[in-house]
Amino acid sequence: MHPLIYDWNRTGDEPPPTVMLNDETLRDGLQSPSVRCPSIEQKLAILHLMNRLGIDTADLGLPGAGPQVVRDVERLAREIASHKLTVKANCAARTVIADITPIVEIVQRTGVPIECCTFIGSSPLRQYAEDWTIDQLLRLTEDAIGFAVREGLSVMYVTEDTTRADPETLRRLYSTAIRAGASRVCVADTVGHATPAGAAAVVRFVVGVVDACGGRAGIDWHGHRDRDFAVINTLAALEAGATRLHGAALGIGERVGNTPMDMLLVNLVLMGYIERDLSALVEYCEAVSAATGVPIPANYPVVGRDAFRTATGVHAAAVIKAFRKHDRELVDAVYSGVPAGMVGREQEVDVGPMSGRSNVMFWLEKRGLKASDEVIDRIFAKAKASDAVLTEAEILSFLSPEP
Repeated sequence: MHPLIYDWNRTGDEPPPTVMLNDETLRDGLQSPSVRCPSIEQKLAILHLMNRLGIDTADLGLPGAGPQVVRDVERLAREIASHKLTVKANCAARTVIADITPIVEIVQRTGVPIECCTFIGSSPLRQYAEDWTIDQLLRLTEDAIGFAVREGLSVMYVTEDTTRADPETLRRLYSTAIRAGASRVCVADTVGHATPAGAAAVVRFVVGVVDACGGRAGIDWHGHRDRDFAVINTLAALEAGATRLHGAALGIGERVGNTPMDMLLVNLVLMGYIERDLSALVEYCEAVSAATGVPIPANYPVVGRDAFRTATGVHAAAVIKAFRKHDRELVDAVYSGVPAGMVGREQEVDVGPMSGRSNVMFWLEKRGLKASDEVIDRIFAKAKASDAVLTEAEILSFLSPEP
């Protein structure tokens, strides 16, 4: 952060002692009804980008869904082993033995440890809609987790719709899971119901349940974007005691998606909670966009085309003056809350109807182009008469010799 910035965001609190990240792009992310399923080659490339970003664990899929998923998960697991990737594997499964068995078999064939993430509905809404009883849920929990543990799998137990479930149900489910051998439990805001206060409250409650069971289980947070609280809820959950946070590239996933992993990474780094090299972040998002057919909006934070781009006269003038001072940090800070250099980008000055004459001069200078005052004036006049930012071809046309 530039030394001239007074940071009102400082709280004086110590950063959380443990911050891990679980990437759901290749599982929950692909449940979006609008995505195209990536090829295995694209999945492998995305996995390597997760590894470059320092992601701790990646959900490789739900093998219980069928043979194609089994083949892809096995191939991804072998990639982790053969390339000695640091990202660790996990897989989703319903809390039934039939879903866990394919994970066991993949582990046996590959020798790669895979965490089993068993999920089960927990809220009264789900119980009523599905005609479940709490006794059924507890029996499924005990049987499935017991089987997984006996087969040598580590288990994360996920309660779907946690943020709309009552405390006593959650207490019974989590306690049963921990006694059966679950090493982690996951609080899931499955429909994006929670507010930041609610996210913190339910995580604090689960911390109490885990402590009552001997404190042997870690706590995950899995958030969704339905109310657009996903990132702030995830940070609230972290500060309340969650130690592993879930997200997906570009926030893809069920309905309007998961917590955006890209934005979570940026904020965790800026808040001083983690240290990461984010130079691969744009490539990660672009790879997922290309593989899934999900476009990156121009105004998407940090990785969108316009994230570090201005054509406004006042803004551009300040950026240009910072350039003149040869202070890269100043350039990145004067009109930007996120340093472009942090993600391998730089500030851009364009020329449009809201630009000043200095925009034109600087645009040319950055490209090593010279022009007379008359040509600069003509470009400036064209920009003022335009209804959009001038394209490179439009500007360069003024520099072309007349026939």
